[in-house]
Amino acid sequence: MAEQPTRWLSEPQQHLWQSFLRLNRDLNATLGYRLEAHSGLSSSDYAVLVPLSEEPTGLLRARELLTVISWDRSRLSHHLTRMERRGLIAREECPTDARGLMVRITECGTRAIQAAAPDHAEAVQQHLFDLLSQDEINTLTEVFDRLLENLNPAPSEQCDGASDCGS
Repeated sequence: MAEQPTRWLSEPQQHLWQSFLRLNRDLNATLGYRLEAHSGLSSSDYAVLVPLSEEPTGLLRARELLTVISWDRSRLSHHLTRMERRGLIAREECPTDARGLMVRITECGTRAIQAAAPDHAEAVQQHLFDLLSQDEINTLTEVFDRLLENLNPAPSEQCDGASDCGS
């Protein structure tokens, strides 16, 4: 099979690529610093607490949480340990599968996310949406959705039921 020639980035493509990388890094850092300064929650804490707080029962299987936040099992396990020590979440056995693990947001975790969310939403508004027109928002949404549909991310380490995910 003949080797395909490398398709190097043009100057405009390279500029866009580097700007995208910097935006992702700097926006996440700015939002993370502000979140921690205003609430004491890290970006990782927030990433775990949001889906738990949005779940009516406040309870998710660890493997569902892995899928929602796109982390690997080891990272989730270690972070849940830290969050549990701080009283933000509790780990429970799965009532339908003794090998499964459930993660529950605690009252402390609920108070923390409720206190953090308004300022975090304001920060996202200030650092992103206030700087864009509605047409730009619509265009970026369309472009990002199309790009995301084309990605095949590596599957995160799944809980297979035989392993104790998150402990």
